[in-house]
Amino acid sequence: MKNAMLDYSSTYGAFRWEVPSHFNFGGDVIDVWAKDSNKLALICCDDQGREGRFTFAEISGLSNRFANLLQQLGIGRGDRVLVMLPRLPEWQIAMVGCLKLGAIPIPCIDMLTSGDVAYRIEHSGARGAVTTAANVAKFNGPWTLAARVSVGAAEGWIGFQQGIAGCSDRFAPVRVEADEPAIIFYTSGSTGKPKGVTHASRALFAWRVVAMYWPALTSSDLMWCTADTGWSKAGTSILFGPWSCGAAVLFYNGRFDPKRRFELLDKYRVTVFCAAATELRQLVLQDVCPYDLSALRLAISAGETVNPEIIERWRSLIGVPLLDGYGLTETLMNVVNYPRMPVKPGSMGRPLPGTEIAVFDPENRPAMEGQPGRLMIRLPNPQAMIGNWNDPELSQAAIVRLDGGEWFNSGDVVKVDDDGYIFYLGRSDDVINSAGYRIGPVEVENAIIEHMAVQECAVVGSPDAERGEIVKAFVVLRPGIAGSDLLAKEIQEHVKRVTAPYKYPRKIEFVDGLPKTATGKIQRRVLREREHAQTRQRTAQ
Repeated sequence: MKNAMLDYSSTYGAFRWEVPSHFNFGGDVIDVWAKDSNKLALICCDDQGREGRFTFAEISGLSNRFANLLQQLGIGRGDRVLVMLPRLPEWQIAMVGCLKLGAIPIPCIDMLTSGDVAYRIEHSGARGAVTTAANVAKFNGPWTLAARVSVGAAEGWIGFQQGIAGCSDRFAPVRVEADEPAIIFYTSGSTGKPKGVTHASRALFAWRVVAMYWPALTSSDLMWCTADTGWSKAGTSILFGPWSCGAAVLFYNGRFDPKRRFELLDKYRVTVFCAAATELRQLVLQDVCPYDLSALRLAISAGETVNPEIIERWRSLIGVPLLDGYGLTETLMNVVNYPRMPVKPGSMGRPLPGTEIAVFDPENRPAMEGQPGRLMIRLPNPQAMIGNWNDPELSQAAIVRLDGGEWFNSGDVVKVDDDGYIFYLGRSDDVINSAGYRIGPVEVENAIIEHMAVQECAVVGSPDAERGEIVKAFVVLRPGIAGSDLLAKEIQEHVKRVTAPYKYPRKIEFVDGLPKTATGKIQRRVLREREHAQTRQRTAQ
């Protein structure tokens, strides 16, 4: 497999998956690169000006120590471990250490509430947790965790640095089978609680193909991906993809500041930059004249659609391509634009080598060229999940049997043009995609309904120029209570307290009733279509 695609059609046609029978990312990738004791793996920095640099050899030794620490605490192969850390080097060390041990890491965003944490521990049956001292209180509960490791001092928790300091830097990575569970990402669905998307070790191997063909990474690259550590995108573009190709990564722990982004691109000579569309919309408004961006050869984006005008403004401003891509937590990147392939405005590209897609209409017939339909991904595919943790019925619900084979239903509506380019048209379910975060409406509705003033509610995505979509709540109040800006603010603050803050409704509309089916089910689709129509009308004016 080469990291350059000279011709898409010939590369796609000739590609064959070569997945090994066993694969341990820690041993088969990190420890291999570690043979070169000087090879840079990670540059970490923060908004306080602190900086650290780690070679692959150092990551190898530190992850060995962490694996030994977990083992001493009673964690073993197949045990689930929550890794809830911000952008600190301990995140990579903990993730790789878990994988070396054969434990299953569950990356979690730092903003989760105690309720979010409780659900993940109980649903996954987790036996260990790694977090910061500021977050340990979120892990208080009736469960017993064999391993509690904290970055920073916390009562009842083992200090990360002190713990690994007392462990050996030698560890023999566990031999993990290709189809053995290796990692779990919790992601929102259109109904109920978040689902535990479970990937096998074969996926950790296969995700290198994305890095090889999309950003075309090599061992001389320095890549900076700004994704949250709890996103699957962080796994593929901060950990598994770049390090499988021998590329170093930049890790910045600080608030989003457009000028700071360009300062770091300049200072560290970043060659590949990856950010969500929400960030890019702010970045293209900046004056880049003060910065030397000559090292940057490419930018990529995923998680939400990048508007064609943003892609063009980026190219004009920076002078390098911005390549949009499409993927799912369940399958990771499946459709991307490639460095040597012409880009069509508004298209998310063409299928990744090794991925076969199809578009079916509502009657499960192949959609005509240019006609909308559901995007399907043929199975088996080593990138695809092995299922949703502890929920076989939900796992099977996403699989469609058509044309003598099995397909994964993405839940997204697309169309394909006569050149094979795929254009995203929207979700076929109710999941809200806001600034790259997937938000399930039921999670927000459950939080809103707890407020004493609320009788019932429905949550949908509302189009937004900056975030793609924002959460909007239609709220029916209890008899005798009047809606007001003050009450709307109170409900918003309530939601921030009981669920992750990024899920709160940025818009609230008080209504007398909600559209429902004959059986009393709320029709979010009607509200969503109404909201989109009103947005289009306001834009036209």
